[in-house]
This record gives sequence, structure tokens and C-alpha cells, in this order.
Amino acid sequence: MISRRHPSKSEFIFLMAMTMAIIAFSIDSMLPAMPSIAAELSPLDPNRAQLIITSFMLGMGVGTLFSGPISDAVGRKPVMLGGAVVYCAGAALAWHAPSMEVMLAARVLQGIGGSGPRVVVMAIIRDTYAGRSMARIVSLVMIVFALVPALAPTIGAGIIHFVGWRGLFPAYIAFAMIAAVWLLIRQPETHAKEKRNPLYPRTLLRALKEVVSHRTVRITIAVQMLVFATMFTTLSSTQMVFDQTFGRGSEFPFWFAVIALMSTVGGMINATLVVRIGMRRVVVGALTMQAAMCAFYLFGALFDIWSAHAQFYVYLLWVLSIFVMIGLTLGNLNALALEPMGHVAGMAASVVSCLATIGGVAIAAPLGLRFDGTAVPLAEGILPCIALALFLTTRLKD
Repeated sequence: MISRRHPSKSEFIFLMAMTMAIIAFSIDSMLPAMPSIAAELSPLDPNRAQLIITSFMLGMGVGTLFSGPISDAVGRKPVMLGGAVVYCAGAALAWHAPSMEVMLAARVLQGIGGSGPRVVVMAIIRDTYAGRSMARIVSLVMIVFALVPALAPTIGAGIIHFVGWRGLFPAYIAFAMIAAVWLLIRQPETHAKEKRNPLYPRTLLRALKEVVSHRTVRITIAVQMLVFATMFTTLSSTQMVFDQTFGRGSEFPFWFAVIALMSTVGGMINATLVVRIGMRRVVVGALTMQAAMCAFYLFGALFDIWSAHAQFYVYLLWVLSIFVMIGLTLGNLNALALEPMGHVAGMAASVVSCLATIGGVAIAAPLGLRFDGTAVPLAEGILPCIALALFLTTRLKD
């Protein structure tokens, strides 16, 4: 039976943001460590350090396929807590990884564990809210959540400075434990026993078929995949662009804080606009803006129309616009996908997250490895992703 004691709306938003922030902290605080990890674990092929980001995403994508159905069967909180245990085990393995191969395997395991919090947050929000109210709550959660990626590189750089890059992993364990204990104590179970779906293969297949047969869900999965590919490519390559292309590696934590906060701006704008004009129109507008910005940057970079100094700021403006787009799109796309799936919210969240994340990784990993000392190959890969996402979004109904 679900407890009648609930946290306030403000505490609920902060708790959901903190739980989601486990993922952001695991990614963004790792960015300043990539040169050191590459030098120690992959000195002959430093570009492989990017896979530390995408391997975590891969594990998270795979894990979401299981964490959602399990949460539908046993409740949201047990999945969150079990995921935190697996996440901490992966972090402990990565802490002592002797090679890049072990490091990547540990990051996959860490990502699998991180899928629990990721799916549970969306399922709990869907259990509690619906429609545009849900989209607004997701946007507010994303605003608070954005503070962690803004600060994470600076925190990561501080840890690396004092104890080395391996010291990041005990910090991940501590962060996950704090979030898990907070949720355990303060958040009541939102998925009542009488609404739970047993883990029978036939039941799971029926729910899976229902999710993937829904036209809106299929389209939003494809659009999220392309948006994730843009985000993952940007995340995995930005530190190298700052360092190798523009010689500003030491400034990276500061600039990344500015970049990450732009997703907060996108979330704030979205929280206002989504109620007035609807989710689909906001997504269309954000993708149109990003297609124009990417084309503008790519044109100038290919034809070398800016000075070296100006080129950095144009690149920075483009990356800022990517994070504004993320704040304007992902919450709405999730809400559009989950709105018709309330009776199987866990399965829907799993399928959407799994396919979108794995697809995004599959696109982003080769795009990131194309890095040649400039951001041109990245922009050449991102522009078609955004254009296709825009085309698909115009086929959605709000």
C-alpha cells in the first residue's frame, strides 16, 4: 500500500533532480580526466578516451530495457536501490581498472546500474502527473538537474588535482548513496501493488508490442535518438576541442559550467512555453534553431571566414545553442512518448530510453572518433541528425 505521506512539490523536484544527477555527475565530472586517463590507459590511441563516456551511455541504454519492466512488477523504489548497488560496484571496479578494456567494461556496468535511477525518475513523475503538467514538472526537474553538470567538471578537476583521476570513483559511490538514502526515506512508493504487472514473458511481450506499435512512441524514440546522438557527440568531444583545437583546456571547467547552464535556460523557457503552445511546437522550434546554428557554424568553419580568436567564440555559441535545444526538447519528447502509456509507464520508459540511448551511442561513437583536431567533422555529423529529427517531429501530433 502506498504511503499517504508525500514530500512537498519542491522537495519532490529536488529529489528527482538529485536522483537523475547521478548520471550527469558520472559523465561531466569525467571530462577533465580524459587526457590523464588516455595518457595512462591508452597512450597510443588517445581518442579512445572518448569511449569512457559512450560506454557508460551504452550500459545505461541496455539497463533501461530491464529496469522499467522490473519497476512495473516490484515497484519503483526497489529498482532505484538495486540500480544504485550495481552502479557502485561498477564505480569500484573502474576505481582500480588496470587497462582501458577493464575501464570500459566497468563503465558499462556503472551505466547499467545508473539505468535504475534514470527510468525510475521518469516513471515516478508519470505515476504522479500527466500531460502538460508532467512536461512542466520534467522541465523544472531539468532546471535543478542542470546545476550538477554545470558544477561537475569543476568538482572533477578539483578531485583530480588533489588525489588524481581515480579519486573520481569514490565520489561517484558517495553521491549515489546519498541519493538512494534520500529517496528511501522520503519518497513513498508510487506504483500500487494492485497496478503491478507480473514478470511473465507473455505479459512483457504484450506490453512491449503495445509500446512499439504506437506511432507517437516510435517517432519520439527516433527523434530522441538523434538528439541524444548530438548531445553525446558534443559531450565526448568538447574537452578535446577546447584543448587541442583552441588551446583552452585549462579554461574548460569554467566554460562547460556556462554551457551546461544553458540547458537550464532552455528548461525555463520550456516550462513557460509548453503550456501555451504545446510540446510538439516547442520541439520543432528548438530543432529549427539548432539546424540554423549548426549550418552557420559549419559554413564559417569550412570557408575559414573568422579569425582564430573569433572562431572559438562562434564554436562556443554553437555548443551553447545545443544545450538550449536539449533543455527545450528532451523533457517534451519524453512526455509525448509516455502520455499514452500510463498503464505500462515502466515498460514505456524502458523501451524509449533503451532504444533512444543505444541508437544515440551508435551514432555518436563513430562521429566522436572522427575528431581530427577541429570541430568540423563533428558539425558535419550533427547537422544531418538535427535535420532528420526536425523532419520527424513535424509528423507528431501535440
